[in-house]
Amino acid sequence: MARATNSPASRKRHKKVLKYAKGYFGNKSKLFRYAKDAVQHAWQYAYIARRKKKGDMRRLWIVRLNAACRNAGISYSRFMEGLKAANIGLDRKILSDIAIQDEVAFNGLVKTAQDALKTKAAAASKA
Repeated sequence: MARATNSPASRKRHKKVLKYAKGYFGNKSKLFRYAKDAVQHAWQYAYIARRKKKGDMRRLWIVRLNAACRNAGISYSRFMEGLKAANIGLDRKILSDIAIQDEVAFNGLVKTAQDALKTKAAAASKA
């Protein structure tokens, strides 16, 4: 009696991995043993990159905000300090979008932040 190998399921698993490995260089797209390792590594990189993307986007928003703030005559850190003093709770994503889409509204936010910084400085000098 021949041994049972579960051949249909194995073939299905192998074909699935080789399908994911399509386009890889050399043996990694042709042979299951090497394709399996390459696909597992690719999934690890994809998992890490999905988390890394969040920090990358935040850095992009900050760079955009800094450029827009400097065009409006204020530094990024002073702008954020002024918004906090004015109790404006917009996040960097929304602020960046406003800076790109609506320059007039962004300049209004800058003015509000500058006014809040002046009142904060005045309150600090009295105390």
